[in-house]
Amino acid sequence: MNHDVIVLGAGLAGLTAARDLAAGGADVLVLEARDRVGGRVEQTELPDGRLVQLGGEVVGRAHTGYTALAAELGLTLVPSYVAEPGALARATPEGISAGDPPHWFRQGDDARHRKVTAAFTELARTVDPDDPWSHPDATALDRLSVADWLRSQEAGPAVVRLWEIGRLALADGSYERTSLLAALRKNAAVPGPGHYDYEAWEGLRVAEGSATVALRMAEGLGARVRTGAPVEAVAVRRPRGCAVRIAGGETLTAAAVVSALPAGPLRSVAVSGVSEARLASLHRQRHALAAKFTAAYETPFWRELGLSGLSECEGVLGSTWPQSDGILSALIPPERYGVLLGIPGPLRTPELLADMARLYGEEAHRPLTTHLRLWGTDPWTQGYVTQWTPGDVMAVGPLHGTHEPPFYVCGSDQWVAGYMEGAVRTGRDAAREVLSRG
Repeated sequence: MNHDVIVLGAGLAGLTAARDLAAGGADVLVLEARDRVGGRVEQTELPDGRLVQLGGEVVGRAHTGYTALAAELGLTLVPSYVAEPGALARATPEGISAGDPPHWFRQGDDARHRKVTAAFTELARTVDPDDPWSHPDATALDRLSVADWLRSQEAGPAVVRLWEIGRLALADGSYERTSLLAALRKNAAVPGPGHYDYEAWEGLRVAEGSATVALRMAEGLGARVRTGAPVEAVAVRRPRGCAVRIAGGETLTAAAVVSALPAGPLRSVAVSGVSEARLASLHRQRHALAAKFTAAYETPFWRELGLSGLSECEGVLGSTWPQSDGILSALIPPERYGVLLGIPGPLRTPELLADMARLYGEEAHRPLTTHLRLWGTDPWTQGYVTQWTPGDVMAVGPLHGTHEPPFYVCGSDQWVAGYMEGAVRTGRDAAREVLSRG
């Protein structure tokens, strides 16, 4: 064998798995298609030394796998935008409002919102996040969309709209096309008083930059990481181990393979020697096609308006938030990704800045720099977070997140929810499984 273990992908999941495997004494090689490590975490530096996060940024206090890894790497966790002063803004075609209630609420809507939120969190407590398939009503809950459930609870159009604008702010796909079982499972994994608790999910960030987590792991692995090596095929040949073919025809062998590829790119890899049920489960997963936009300014001028920089929007942008002093991040959700792609290239940044200016004033038109990452059409990501449409949880089934030695899987797709946490948690799980089998 060339190696004990070959890891596919040098994102957070692959690097975490490889780091633990190397620490356990395994001869490990990481193959990465890009010319850099990190996957959907990436950063750049402004001339004044400020870091701009072009990918994943935040975690929450419930994300213990990621926070433990950051501590191991000597990195510092600090409060995220959740601690920013000022109000959340909401922008819709008919107006903009700050704080609660939103400007489209009328008499009785707030009470309906509180009632349906309590019903949702109570129902979530009946779901085991590690085994949602065992719920007695799993099939029915999975077939129902969150929006249809809200209407069945007489939430009313204004409340459905509030839930929807919040959902698209996270770029996770419309609640009209989201499985109720998947949403309940996510809430059960990270319980909170509402259907999404910003503090629990997004209250922390790495002061040195989230991409530094990946960079430090890669530095520790050194020559064990090989970039510019897209994987074309994996052959599992028990008991003789595994063969991995990369672009250009070179074949490498190992006793085991850990796939840390996102669900979309994994479908492009020819995998043989793994059960059809396993491949069907992996290939049924889908990604929300989203994009991220960042704009760096001299100062956080939105504070002068009494705003925090956090917003939920019904324009091309789905949301904004301050990633650090003077730097705004934004997400373009799946339902608006096609609109973004339809904008001629030179006009994309001006139109996105116009959405920001509607929220924060004319100064938003004058950033120091901007960056746009089209995750949905990037061949090495093909999307953002896992999007569970009605029926998907049951179709993917209980093989989700499990392994078929010597073929192992990890990545944010393979956990209940939690973008960077899922990558770290499942990467460590895969490494433990491999090492436990010698």
